[in-house]
Amino acid sequence: MAKLSQSKKVVEFLKKNASQKFNARQIAKSIVDAYPEDYEEKRQNPRFGNEKSFITQIVAEIGAQKDQISKIDKHVFWQDKPRPRIYWYDPEKVVGAPVIAETEEETENNDVDVISVEGKLLTEHDLYPILIEYLKSEQKLYCQRIDEKKSKNSRGSGGNQWLHPDIVAMQPIDKEWNELIRTCVKQGAGQSVRLWSFEVKKELNGSNARKSFFQAVSNSSWANEGYLVATAISDSNVEQELRMLSSLHGIGVILLNPENPSESEMMLPSKSRAEVDWQSVNRILVENTDFKDYIELVSTYYQTGRVRSRDWNKL
Repeated sequence: MAKLSQSKKVVEFLKKNASQKFNARQIAKSIVDAYPEDYEEKRQNPRFGNEKSFITQIVAEIGAQKDQISKIDKHVFWQDKPRPRIYWYDPEKVVGAPVIAETEEETENNDVDVISVEGKLLTEHDLYPILIEYLKSEQKLYCQRIDEKKSKNSRGSGGNQWLHPDIVAMQPIDKEWNELIRTCVKQGAGQSVRLWSFEVKKELNGSNARKSFFQAVSNSSWANEGYLVATAISDSNVEQELRMLSSLHGIGVILLNPENPSESEMMLPSKSRAEVDWQSVNRILVENTDFKDYIELVSTYYQTGRVRSRDWNKL
């Protein structure tokens, strides 16, 4: 008998426990216990130093597969806030499955690549693939890393300070529109994509919060959506400071969960900008080849309406 996919295992577990609510970690432990032989080979992967890191991987996969889980059975519901996300099965209600944008190379992949944080102090660079996984699976964004080392530095030492965001992304908002609407928007010079920018820090505390925030203001204000990202906020005073700065300057804040990217939280939403600051975009493009590649991909989407998955979400 063919073994069930992990998404179907989750659906079966929720169905057997109808009307009860579970977080992803509870589900992960339950399906691993219920299907030990299906996970035997995966457990042997040396990157799982212990049982906790193995279960954390399954938790992350469940979060990334939530849309597919809902498509399998429309009685499956989830609630995003407060975190952690809660899942349940309601036999008396039906919800429409969330729409997933189709791409040329869209395939099911149950093995989401998540960096283990067990026993390891993460560097800022370690956080980039974790953030990309969250943005790809939860926000449906197409991301690209911007390496400041690839800049010309044509303006001399310090000339490009706070110029480069760490991660940029494209959101094709017209992906599910009727072709007539897409044509109208295109001919009328309307907006079919939104551009995002992210500045990443390991932690925000009393000594670096303002500096980090204004770094994000400097290198992300060109975009429709600009965010400062961190794995932790040291205390309530820092959080209050960030709320005040966000209200004044429009940069949002994401609290990134390194163990389980799908449980990351958009703590403060950015203040969306109607238009991209193309002059600032050109300033970065002239200096940095990664950013130029990003704008070329955006331009390709504007012209063709097509997204090639292999071009995005790379480091």
